[in-house]
Amino acid sequence: MKLEIKECNIDDLFLLRELSYKTFYDTFGHMNSPSNMKAYLEKAFDISRLQDEISNSNSQFYFLYADEELAGYLKLNEYKAQTDIHDPQSIEIERIYVTKEFQGKGLGRTLINKAVDVALTRMKLYIWLGVWEKNYKALQFYKSNGFYLIGTHSFFMGEEEQTDFILRKDI
Repeated sequence: MKLEIKECNIDDLFLLRELSYKTFYDTFGHMNSPSNMKAYLEKAFDISRLQDEISNSNSQFYFLYADEELAGYLKLNEYKAQTDIHDPQSIEIERIYVTKEFQGKGLGRTLINKAVDVALTRMKLYIWLGVWEKNYKALQFYKSNGFYLIGTHSFFMGEEEQTDFILRKDI
C-alpha cells in the first residue's frame, strides 16, 4: 500500500470538515446520544471554527492517503493552541482518525510516527493527547505505541461531561 501524508491548507477546508464529521461520527456515534453528538459535531466542525484552526500557525493538519484514497487525518497543536497542558516542550495530538475502511492496516501508527517526526524536528520532548476513558480500542492502541497515563481532563460531548485520560509519549 502506497502511503502519502500531505499538510492541509485552507483549500482543504471543506474536505477536512467532511472527513472530520465522518470519522468522529463513525467512532463515537453509537456511544453517545444523537442530540449530544449533533451538538458536538456542529460546534467542533463548524466551518468558521475549522478555518480559524487551519489558519493558526500553532496548529497543523495532515491528510493521510493510502493508494491515493483519503484514509485519515491528524491535527497537531503547539503551546498556545493546545487544549490543555500548554507546555512549549510538547506537541499535542488533538485529533487522529483513520476511516473505518482503513482501520487495522497500521495507518494509525503511521500518523503517530508523523507526530513524532514533527516533534523531533521542532525539538520537543514529548507528545501527548486526550482519549475518552471509554474508548478502549484507542487506549490499547496508544499503550502499544508507548503512551502512558499522566492525568485526566473533562471533555464535553454536547451537554454531557466526559472524562479523557491524558496520555504522554516521550521522544
